[in-house]
Amino acid sequence: MDYSAVAKHDLKTEPQYIDAPLTSAAAFLVLNINDGDEAMDKARSVVASIEDLLKDIKIQVNTGIFTANLGISHHAWEPLTRKPLPKELKPFQEIRGAQHTAVATEGDLFYHIRADSVDLVVEFEKILLEAFGDSVTAVDDVTGFRYYNGRDLLEFVDGTANPIGLSLPAATLVGEEDPAYTGGSYVVIQKYLHDLKDWRAQTTETQEQIIGRTKFDNIELPDATEGQKSHKTLCTIQDAEGEHDILRDNMPFATPGKGEYGTYFIGYSRHLWVTEKMLERMFIGDPPPLHDRILDYSRAVTGVTFFCPPRKFLVDLAD
Repeated sequence: MDYSAVAKHDLKTEPQYIDAPLTSAAAFLVLNINDGDEAMDKARSVVASIEDLLKDIKIQVNTGIFTANLGISHHAWEPLTRKPLPKELKPFQEIRGAQHTAVATEGDLFYHIRADSVDLVVEFEKILLEAFGDSVTAVDDVTGFRYYNGRDLLEFVDGTANPIGLSLPAATLVGEEDPAYTGGSYVVIQKYLHDLKDWRAQTTETQEQIIGRTKFDNIELPDATEGQKSHKTLCTIQDAEGEHDILRDNMPFATPGKGEYGTYFIGYSRHLWVTEKMLERMFIGDPPPLHDRILDYSRAVTGVTFFCPPRKFLVDLAD
């Protein structure tokens, strides 16, 4: 794919912190903008001030990483930005398979916050929500943590298939196909809750067949040529143009006292259809009805799509 339009250094297309590395902590904050022109105007002002809010935290960080990306949903895009929709932006589409459903839930704004410690995450959310005041209502707020060398709570390494190097921006940032939003990125989020008791009752061999990798050393297992496919195979999207990647920044989360253990899925992509195709193959199956068996132990309880525009686009909203 031609990526020249994004590769040029141009402040108008400077992306948000899409390619920031995985951190020890992260937060996923979903907000709805309340009704009324006053609430919309206030929300627009805070959205436009994201660089200043980030600076308030970063100036206190001597070392380490602190970033925050902002996504805007289809529902909120035009009233908030007063600009046309990005070409592929649309609401998350419910996917109903024979046994499992990828549910669609609400959300106007999404903040993906990454830091080396939870205190920075909490501080940013505190000043952010103080700035919004009563213009927004929090829909979901999940804090994730790094677990055993990048593993999820199913105890397998997560994100192995992520693109790296030059393939990373090519897979995640909009290019010349949508010139008004070059440097932006589509992001899909889902919160999954795990049934760890049933998962741990499975043999290691069964778990490895479901995931498509070995558990101890993360070695890729051969793809099934027919019948039931592994999670790894179902999430590999190929066509005549080659393989299409997305960037996953998934994080485990848990509230042990409530018996709640999960994975917060977040996928950044240049083309929204790639992530949608992955989810379709997981929930419906390839071929149907052979769904991704990981869903027998992991239930999706949220699903929202957003677009993360370039940084200057957000700042310009103040005008």
